Amino acid sequence: MTDTTLDTGKAAKSGFVTTAALQKAVAFVVLIALLAFFGLFAPNFATGGNMVGIMQATAVNGVLGVAVTFVIISGGIDLSIGTMMTLTAVTAGIILTNLGMPLPFGIIGAIAAGAFMGAVSGWTIANLKIPPFIATLGMMQIARGLALVFSEAKPIYFNDTPSYQLLSPVSSISALIPGIEVPNGVMIMFIVAIISSVVLTRTIVGRMIFALGSNEEAARLSGIKVNRWKILTYAICGGISGIAGLIVSSRLNSAQPALGLGYELDAIAAVVIGGTSLSGGRGTVMGTIIGAFIMSVLTNGLRVMGVQEEWKIVVTGVIIIVAVFIDIFLRKKA
Repeated sequence: MTDTTLDTGKAAKSGFVTTAALQKAVAFVVLIALLAFFGLFAPNFATGGNMVGIMQATAVNGVLGVAVTFVIISGGIDLSIGTMMTLTAVTAGIILTNLGMPLPFGIIGAIAAGAFMGAVSGWTIANLKIPPFIATLGMMQIARGLALVFSEAKPIYFNDTPSYQLLSPVSSISALIPGIEVPNGVMIMFIVAIISSVVLTRTIVGRMIFALGSNEEAARLSGIKVNRWKILTYAICGGISGIAGLIVSSRLNSAQPALGLGYELDAIAAVVIGGTSLSGGRGTVMGTIIGAFIMSVLTNGLRVMGVQEEWKIVVTGVIIIVAVFIDIFLRKKA
């Protein structure tokens, strides 16, 4: 590894640090403003049960957002994370319910299945030179079809694995701190976010990912094995999507093979709202988590206020456009 290679990664991370911090700060202010607004104008919004529901809903979107943050920072995109999540849930169902194996095997199987599918996407993009949008769009359909084939288009229930629900809806922390009802899925989301943040900011993997997103050709000329790191980036994304699959299937106590479509859009929206640039080279995991909470608070608040589902979709689309506009504007200023 040359000094030039390391400098490329450092420069990529530090070049837009002020802009990234500003966008993250703006996202946090927006989150606080939304909580205050719905707390005042939606009487049932600030109840304890509703807050737990918001956290529970954020867990899946937050983990998926963290997964795709790796790819977007590297300058790519992954549209398959939603259906990959479904396929990993089905994989866990087959291992635990159909094969009757212990819980650890189901967890490892789900994460491994996601990592493998992600690596295939990365290999297709790196070696066949297929644009990420097209490659992951194809993988989205492949994962969706395989989930239906493997499950025979029927839900797989985890009734014979009662410990599976410990992954998401149960609150283990309440046994240690009475009165605190934070679902395990939310705790898993924060653990994934912390580990991912360390990987992106404190390891050579993170440096290479930032270098790819900042200037892939410069990274290649610096001696970085671009294809190898690109495949690894998509594999990491797929593996984390497997964790999201475990959380959502644990919450439903079943692997639903028709689930997954649309999740990728919410996850990408959370990433963009949190300040990660769609052009690559800039982003933070914490910003993504803030963006995921904004999406959940907005969706929940509008539902509590009685806004129709159609309008919630419209508002989400407007927020994505505004977030991208802010990103473009700040990049020009930088």
